[in-house]
Amino acid sequence: MLKREGKARPYTKALDGGWGWMIVFHFFLVNVLVMGMFKTFAIFFVVFQEEFEGTSEQTGWIGSIMTSLSYSAGPLVAVISDIRGEKTASILGALLITGGYLLSSWATSIPFLCVTMGFLPGLGSALVYQAAVVVMSKYFKKRLALCTAIARSGVGLTFLLAPFTKAMIDLYDWTGALVLFGAIALNLVPSSMLLRPIHITSESNSDIKDQGSGPEAVCGTETSHCIETQEPSIRDSAIQKAGRPGTSLTDSQNRNEGFNNGPNRHRLFLITDEESSEKKATLWSCKQKFCSISLFKNPFFYIFTWSWLFSQLAYLIPTFHLVARAKTLGIDMTDASYLISVAGITESVSQIISGWVADQNWIRKYHYQKSYLILCGITNLLAPLATTFPLLMTYIVFFAIFSGSYLALVIPVLVDMSGRSIDPTFLGLASFFTGIAALSGPPTAGWLYDYTQTYTGSFYLSGTCYLVSSVSLFFVPLAERWKSKV
Repeated sequence: MLKREGKARPYTKALDGGWGWMIVFHFFLVNVLVMGMFKTFAIFFVVFQEEFEGTSEQTGWIGSIMTSLSYSAGPLVAVISDIRGEKTASILGALLITGGYLLSSWATSIPFLCVTMGFLPGLGSALVYQAAVVVMSKYFKKRLALCTAIARSGVGLTFLLAPFTKAMIDLYDWTGALVLFGAIALNLVPSSMLLRPIHITSESNSDIKDQGSGPEAVCGTETSHCIETQEPSIRDSAIQKAGRPGTSLTDSQNRNEGFNNGPNRHRLFLITDEESSEKKATLWSCKQKFCSISLFKNPFFYIFTWSWLFSQLAYLIPTFHLVARAKTLGIDMTDASYLISVAGITESVSQIISGWVADQNWIRKYHYQKSYLILCGITNLLAPLATTFPLLMTYIVFFAIFSGSYLALVIPVLVDMSGRSIDPTFLGLASFFTGIAALSGPPTAGWLYDYTQTYTGSFYLSGTCYLVSSVSLFFVPLAERWKSKV
């Protein structure tokens, strides 16, 4: 048995409180210090474009790689979490984000920034964000939508980060601002220590385990999602395939008892051999899980991935290009930063309200999601009509209301579609495909600007993607009927 297995406390149902509120607090900090800083890239976008004399398309690749990796690294994050646990994965992610920002302060070109500010913070944010999502989904069930909204409202603190970022750039130049951001992101290391592992098992599994004949979770305690309900024969098979053919776990225990009165060195050898075999079984089990094609037979996987893919592609375009569009309209950079601030405040409030409404269960959560996505699409299609500061402010308020409302429901809708709690494989693969699509979003919008010399086409693209993202949710009833027949 792996040493980490004794650290996770087993429960028969989600706590919906208790230590879970500390998980919510950590997730809130993740949204403030990671996702909030991502949104301030709209300010750095203009600075980098002027500093390195790059086109909108070239500069857009920095933010595109950053956001794309925060999703597409999902399968890698799931494997790391399965082997080492969510806490370790989150700490590693915090260090990558900090290192990326610090190295970016030495940048001499846009390709350099694509690695230091794109690749490293992108991979780090995937580790930090996905670990927090998975752990929180184990602690909460009834209040999941509200807790997600509270945590995600941290993104709304960009109403402080945007003017703060502009002030830091004015005082210390962009290099000093990046060093400061790296130091702030380092606070996620102690915050990640709050990710206490938890097992959620059924009553029957708990009773069997208490009798001493139940299965142990092969993939480590900090992840109750890998193989929690294995039969002993399955576990023995995994160990045999991992490198100990013909030796079952029961036989190993009997041998250990037989040598119990022998020399200490023989007992030490047996224990070491057991731990080595368990680690091999862990890797084999995780490999089996990710090589399985069962997930691709789940229609809800395609529905959720389609919707999330196009909605995130659409969300990134106005997020990155709002300040640049304001500048082309002759609006001062300081005033343009206030647009981000207002968007942050509005988005935070709308997320909390949306989460509370969804938890009332008046209608299915995906119906809310579908409506908000359509409204986001209509709002962005009308965005080119906003050619003055008051009109831009009106646009960003309505867009923040609708985008905040649907973002608060992404995780609850995912839980409804994937099962009792978030399946890391489901989340990891959906994130991977979403990240691949997000990689092309900002550069495509930048190319449209370079070609047309206006950001009108970018907002039309965003609105269209939002409308397309809502289409798959209309097939949920059909998928439910199909699943009930299988």
